[in-house]
Amino acid sequence: MAKIITMPRLSDTMEEGTVATWLKNVGDKIDEGDILAEIETDKATMEFESFDAGTLLYVGIQEGDTAPVDSVLAIIGNEGEDYQALLNGDNTSEDKPAVTEVKEEVAEVKSAPATLPEGVKVITMPRLSDTMTDGTVATWLKNVGDKVEEGDILAEIETDKATMEFESFNEGTLLYVGINEGETAPVDSVLAIIGPAGTDVTGIADNHDSLEAASDKGAGEKSDNATTASKEVEATAKVEATTNGGRIFASPLARKIAEEKGINLNEVKGTGENGRIVKKDIESYTPQAAQPQAAVQQPKSDKATTEAKVYVPAGEVSTEEVKNSQMRKAIARSLSNSKFTAPEYSLTIELDMDAAIASRGVINALPETKVSFNDMVIKASAMALRKHPQINTQWKDDVTVYNNHISIGVAVAVDEGLVVPVLKFADNMSLSQIGSGVKDLAGKARNRKLQPKEMEGSTFTVSNLGMFGITEFTSIINQPNSAILSVGAIVQKPVVKDGQIVVGNTMTVTLTCDHRTVDGATGAQFLQTLKQYIENPVTMLA
Repeated sequence: MAKIITMPRLSDTMEEGTVATWLKNVGDKIDEGDILAEIETDKATMEFESFDAGTLLYVGIQEGDTAPVDSVLAIIGNEGEDYQALLNGDNTSEDKPAVTEVKEEVAEVKSAPATLPEGVKVITMPRLSDTMTDGTVATWLKNVGDKVEEGDILAEIETDKATMEFESFNEGTLLYVGINEGETAPVDSVLAIIGPAGTDVTGIADNHDSLEAASDKGAGEKSDNATTASKEVEATAKVEATTNGGRIFASPLARKIAEEKGINLNEVKGTGENGRIVKKDIESYTPQAAQPQAAVQQPKSDKATTEAKVYVPAGEVSTEEVKNSQMRKAIARSLSNSKFTAPEYSLTIELDMDAAIASRGVINALPETKVSFNDMVIKASAMALRKHPQINTQWKDDVTVYNNHISIGVAVAVDEGLVVPVLKFADNMSLSQIGSGVKDLAGKARNRKLQPKEMEGSTFTVSNLGMFGITEFTSIINQPNSAILSVGAIVQKPVVKDGQIVVGNTMTVTLTCDHRTVDGATGAQFLQTLKQYIENPVTMLA
């Protein structure tokens, strides 16, 4: 029977998806677990697997096209089957198997059991972060009928931040799977049912209302299930291979095919997002021989001609449109919201870095110690925030929230956009602890190994472009923070000290504030305190 496959919601912020590559064509045979397509979200490009077997009858979204979540992505069914009724939404014909199935399901719902069978446990979609409202099953690691032991990994679940391995805290047999691979469902939806082998759970699986009623009648069974589900949120971030430095952008399928064909990925030009190599790039690749350079024909001089030669510039006007990735759209929405809702202003101050340079040299001379100037700025910012709590706030319509803790977000540029991992309780950390913490978080960010909790809870943000030679810039506030500090490069220039012009090292920093919570004088006082710490680094060691 034909089945509609819809555009999945692969993160709770995803509103639409883009089909990067179709890995199956209409008419191809589909086996359970086959990869149908690569779909771009606001976070990454993900391989979308089929949980159904049959023939690919229809493709609803072409390569490069974008469509809202729940749009018709494809239809899978029997070879030669008429699927037009599904597209037209016509379910009135008696000869359509779909109608019979729906009627059977309704009958089963009506006959659902009033209580849960003994030993049966309902596992619901867990809330893996405080912002998560939906989850996507990336991969089922257990199949219906498999024996499940306590601690076994049931599935890999995708959130808007990471892919998490979801462990079972119950043992039994996997009786039912409520959410197929690639499908998205709200938190607390029925994810799976575990119980004694052979137990009939059809009514429970098909009827959520019956399930809730059974839970209420089962002497607190619903509470037990909720507790079980919450316990099963023990998860660790799954490493998703990305490119960094000298690595190559390529989908896992493309890498596999290239390996089988002996193709060097360094020689392949990717046509996917940000030059990512996809399946069709490997299949269409042909080795190119070096082309001899054409001989340059020298213009012949005409001594008999004395007229001035007129050179007309040759060429043509050319443009190219590149579709925005889902991550770029998400960044655009977030920053636009911040820019257009917060009445911001910026304050700039120049810091004398001579003492900081000398102090860093002494600190880094110690064994197994390595701190950067950015680490020193983070430490100074954390200490200054303690003296100026108004900066460490966030605006709400009715109240201003004063954060008693200090957690600093560190903006990190990655190939796909920008992420802000958070250094928790930075004011209680030493310089060396900050250095090691920032290095660890930045490495995870570039390799897409950050867990959701590592990107949440910032109360202030530091953004540094000094390593790119930028001497001064202004950042957009990372809401719900009230301020962000922009750090420029250290430059040598003439300065006046003790009435004499000497060569000095200076650094410019800019504080951008939300005027709803931070007044100009408060922002200026914060920068003065920051300046004292940076220019007298020994005070940060007290």
